[in-house]
Amino acid sequence: MAAWERRGEYKTLAGWDVFTLDVPAAGSEAREPLLVLHGFPTSSFDFHQVVDAWAADRRVLLLDMVGFGLSAKPDIAYGFDLHADVVQAFVAEAGITRLAMVTHDMGDTVGGELLARQLEGRWPVEVTRRTLTNGSVYIDMARLSDGQQFLLSLPDERLPDEYRAEASSPLGESFRAGLGATFSASSVVAAGELDAAWELAAHGGGHLVLPRTIRYIEERRRNEGRFTGAIETHPSPLDIVWGVDDPIAVVAMAHRLHGAVSSSSSMRLLPGVGHYPMLEAPALLRDVLASPPG
Repeated sequence: MAAWERRGEYKTLAGWDVFTLDVPAAGSEAREPLLVLHGFPTSSFDFHQVVDAWAADRRVLLLDMVGFGLSAKPDIAYGFDLHADVVQAFVAEAGITRLAMVTHDMGDTVGGELLARQLEGRWPVEVTRRTLTNGSVYIDMARLSDGQQFLLSLPDERLPDEYRAEASSPLGESFRAGLGATFSASSVVAAGELDAAWELAAHGGGHLVLPRTIRYIEERRRNEGRFTGAIETHPSPLDIVWGVDDPIAVVAMAHRLHGAVSSSSSMRLLPGVGHYPMLEAPALLRDVLASPPG
């Protein structure tokens, strides 16, 4: 964890303290930069096993969205405008005007908002290609976990301070168990990955704002036409990469999305992989970006 933090840099973006990584190409920069957007309730650290392979011939940009990972965890109402504003500021400060995107989970919908803005002329970048991984882009098809439903049942407000940040606390145990349940039964994921995910979620009191950050599900439901509509209609090629055993963002979503954009998309299904391909099958996900479809 400390090594990951040392690789990054804290920046003030859209008024917030944000943890970012700007990984240079290891060799010649043969391809456009890659922007990577993580999901709920985790962080950019999800991609720690794949980022260096992706950076073999391209610059790779990652960040922890506000409310997540090592970034600020304010007690505010969270929404996709906030996340998109921060990402836009990050890309602009990096001086990038042409990029590809990899998104996961909540990051799929952040990407959808960015694509909608780009189509409206409000995000002055060229998006060359998109790789979308497991996320509930069709919320009516999602099978929300017990943990997600519990958080959504709580008021949209910060939890009391007595909810402890230790991994052995009831909330910590529940968090790790819930995250682990999204993996395929066939996956072998180091227990340390769950510990790291909790450590990052609880960093800076982030565990106390989980009932606030999860409201993205409600906003996605309200504005799915905007977010998923942009994912479906954006002219850049779309590569759908999906863990077949995902218990929440079920594989039927991948088929539905592929059917909606089949003329400009490819679909790669990953048997024996659940919701987190980058943790459950990092070698497969590394290869996806190393050899994108033509």
